[in-house]
Amino acid sequence: MDTLTEIYIDGCWVAAGGAVRELINPASGAVHARVTDASAADVDRAVLAARRAFPAWAATPSAERAACIERICAGLEARSEELACTISREMGMPLHLSRDWQVAGPIAGMRSFAPRAALMDEVRREGHSMIVREAIGVCAFITPWNVPLHQLVGKVAPALAAGCTMVLKPAETTPLHALIFAQVAQAAGLPAGVFNLVTGDGPGVGEPLCTHAQVDMVSFTGSTRAGVRIAQMAAPDVKRVCQELGGKSALIITEDADLAAAIRFGVRDVMVNSGQICCALSRMLVPRSHYAEAVAIAQAEVEAIQVGDPQSSDSFMGPMSSAAHQARVLDAIRKGVNEGARLVSGGTEPPEGLEQGCYVRPTLLADVTADMSVAREEIFGPVLCMLAFEDEADAIRLANDTPYGLAAAVWAGDAVQAQQIARHLRAGQVSVNGAGWNYSAPFGGYKQSGNGREWSNEGLHEFIEIKSIQLPE
Repeated sequence: MDTLTEIYIDGCWVAAGGAVRELINPASGAVHARVTDASAADVDRAVLAARRAFPAWAATPSAERAACIERICAGLEARSEELACTISREMGMPLHLSRDWQVAGPIAGMRSFAPRAALMDEVRREGHSMIVREAIGVCAFITPWNVPLHQLVGKVAPALAAGCTMVLKPAETTPLHALIFAQVAQAAGLPAGVFNLVTGDGPGVGEPLCTHAQVDMVSFTGSTRAGVRIAQMAAPDVKRVCQELGGKSALIITEDADLAAAIRFGVRDVMVNSGQICCALSRMLVPRSHYAEAVAIAQAEVEAIQVGDPQSSDSFMGPMSSAAHQARVLDAIRKGVNEGARLVSGGTEPPEGLEQGCYVRPTLLADVTADMSVAREEIFGPVLCMLAFEDEADAIRLANDTPYGLAAAVWAGDAVQAQQIARHLRAGQVSVNGAGWNYSAPFGGYKQSGNGREWSNEGLHEFIEIKSIQLPE
């Protein structure tokens, strides 16, 4: 069992000043590691180290910052199997899926920011004004447990490219991947103070980080409730806040769509990572004329999902990330059934043979209406809700009838129609006919799903201040 007592501040590994925290393997319920949380004093030291390092790092040539990003990517690749095993153990995603989802993809996403460092050198002339880009300063990053390395590099990579310095607080339940990242960054020669890592929970570490006077920007990924709290804490200093928050995303399947293909895509989308994906398509909207057929197809697809040990290559779903989250998901299923949803498959009993660990059955709820809690609240688990619509306008209305706006999807027989529907959906990212993730496209939400964007050039822009220099004519 790992026992880790140090955090990474100003280029050095130092003893953390907080309490010891036990990390639980959600597949077995056993303690698999112990870490020591940072203290408020540690947070202060980390922020001040980032502040001291900022002028030199911001002035570092963009080619050198790009080379640093490339070296970090090479270091992550060299430890990719260790990272995949660590993340699988931390949060439960099957190892064979973690290799791509949790490690290879994020490394590719990080590498995409190396050439973007040169964008900081661009100068635009508007009349007698010269318009330049500068790094915003010291950034505080608070990342979640569900796709932890993906979320880490989605913040760290553009910040490094822009010339920012930073302090990272990973989720308290999944800090081990971040400790590996810090080791890689140190070995890659990242200057002291540019990247700092503090571990711990929100009240003890996250709050002092968000309220610190020397922090210029806070980037947070997590629940909308926590995002509101972070925005309030950052407001007195008028910090920039970038947030990727909750979602209740809809998949619209049109009358002329390939029903079986669309439903298979939708079921696997909401079940992968045990439904613990912020942009999961948790509401499936199908024409009322095809509703009974669609439910039957969905039932067969849900019941074909293999739940099991994360170490098994046969497992498509592992456990939920923790016992507490497992309980929240089971409560949501019970509430949906009590409100009148029809339990077609799954439910609150543990999967057969998986009574230990934090497992939840892949669950299908039919006859869901837009006013039910399961149709309005983010469950963040393997629960698919099926709703019926009357026509295209009704489908768009139902899809948009949510306080969230992170993602959506359309599956239609006609590509032009699919794109037209996509343009009417109030969401930051819309997938058409099964199109997959793209690290070169911006990601972020409308409404209560957040502010700002991650990935692509737009992701870099979140870390930039724009300066106009007025020149004599």
